Order: sequence, then structure tokens, then C-alpha cells
Amino acid sequence: MNKKKIYPQWFLILPLALYIVFFLLPSIMGILYSFTDWNVRSKGELNFIGLKNYIEIFTSNKNYTEGILNTLKFTVVSNIVKLIPALLLAIMLQEGLKGRNWYRTIFYLPSVLPFLIIGLTFTSILNYNNGLLNTVLDALHLDFMKQKWLSDLNVVWKSIYGVDAWRGIGYCMTIFLAGLNSIPKSYYEAASIDGANFFHKLKYITLPMLSGAITINLVFGLTYGLKVFDIIYVLTNGGPGHETEVITTYSYQLYANGYYGMSTALNTILFAITTVIGVCVVRYMSKQEVQQ
Repeated sequence: MNKKKIYPQWFLILPLALYIVFFLLPSIMGILYSFTDWNVRSKGELNFIGLKNYIEIFTSNKNYTEGILNTLKFTVVSNIVKLIPALLLAIMLQEGLKGRNWYRTIFYLPSVLPFLIIGLTFTSILNYNNGLLNTVLDALHLDFMKQKWLSDLNVVWKSIYGVDAWRGIGYCMTIFLAGLNSIPKSYYEAASIDGANFFHKLKYITLPMLSGAITINLVFGLTYGLKVFDIIYVLTNGGPGHETEVITTYSYQLYANGYYGMSTALNTILFAITTVIGVCVVRYMSKQEVQQ
């Protein structure tokens, strides 16, 4: 009997070993290195410098704190511009719209494309001089709408949010559709008999019953937003100036220039922010599910 109970646990040994060797140990070592002056010139000689790297990030260099704020801003705004349209699309496609399966496929397709391909494509489309968007506006005699989409300080973040939403809405919509399919239709039929309109059903049935799907989308969205790199790097490379720099782009630059200790300190800050926000969101949403 004991052998039968222990036998399945042997299958955990290899995955657990891989997790420890390739994730847990490097993560712990990275945190430890963030308290050292590790750099390309150290030649293996590491000196413990305590919180010096963290103090420099928050006090000595204004760009780093702006990068942290940009990361938080991107996380909040990108989730808003994706989750609300995704929820509305999911509800529309759940209501028996003709050709809805085709629409679902069309909206979902961008989410399977690599970030690099999306970034390069939209870099070409949004080019001020010969990009497709400005060319079309010229052809329609709408010159006043032309913008320097990726180099104007007032427009660049809007362009990034637009590209990110184009890619991510379909993925969020699919999760919402899965949640909507799990809601019994009898709830809506009973509400209709009681005279409930669309907004009453949305408030008292749809949203409460979608709390699980909302939690999943929020956690995935927050994790993605805090770790965003690809789309920023390809579209703007942190420009114009340092306007669109985020934690990961600064970390990449520091590591590429050989400042490994400072780079790991930034990554440790990112890890701490992601952990705290993720845990808080999951706990809050779990309480909401229990109350409902």
C-alpha cells in the first residue's frame, strides 16, 4: 500500500529538479548578486555593497524611477484598453451573432503572432514619412490627422497602447467567452421573466459569474504588463528620448553594458512589484468570489 502511494511521487522528481536548477536557484542567485558590484570589469571578484544599487535606482538616477512609473502606467492602461473591449466583444459574440465563429477566429488570430513580427509590421505602418497609415490619410485628404506616431511625445504611448490592444484583445475575449459558456442560460431566462433588462443581467448575473475569468485575465494582464519588453523595444526602443523606457528595457541596457549587479537589482524590484500586486489581486478577487 505504501509503495502504491509513493510511486506516483517519483514522477515529480525530474520536473522539480528542473524547476530548482533552472528557475529557483538562478532567481535566488540573482537577488544575491543585486547586493554586489558585479560588472564586466570585476573579473569574478564580487564585493558586497548592500543597498547601494537600490539607493542609486531610487535617488541618484531619475530615469530609473521614471521607468518604474512607466511600467506601472503601462500595466494599468493596457489592461483597461484590453479587458473592457474584450468583455464587450465576448458578450456580443455570445448572443448568437451571425458568423460569430468567424469573428472569434479573426479577433483571436493576432494573439498567436510573435511580438517581433507585430512590432516590425506596425513600425512600418506607423512610420511618419512613408508608413501605410499616413499614406492612407494623405490619399483621403486628411493631412491634419497625420502624426509622428512613434516619435511624438504626445502620441507615442497611445500608439503603443493601440498596438498592444490589437494583439491582446482577442486572447482576453477567448477567456471571457469560456466564462460566459459556463453560465447556465436558465439564470438569464428567469431574469427575463422578472423583467430584467440587459444592464440588470450584466450587473447581477454576467459580471458576478465571470469573476473567475476576470481574475485570470487580470493576473495574466498584470504579469504581462509589468514584464513588458518586446513591444516597447521593437516599436520605440525606449524613445523618443527616455519617454517609453520601462524596467525591462533599462535592465536590458544595463546588462548589455556590463552592469550586471545594477541590472539584477532592477529585476529584483520588478519581481517584488509583480509578486505584491499579483498576490493582492488574487486575494481580493478570491474574496469577491466567496462573497458571491
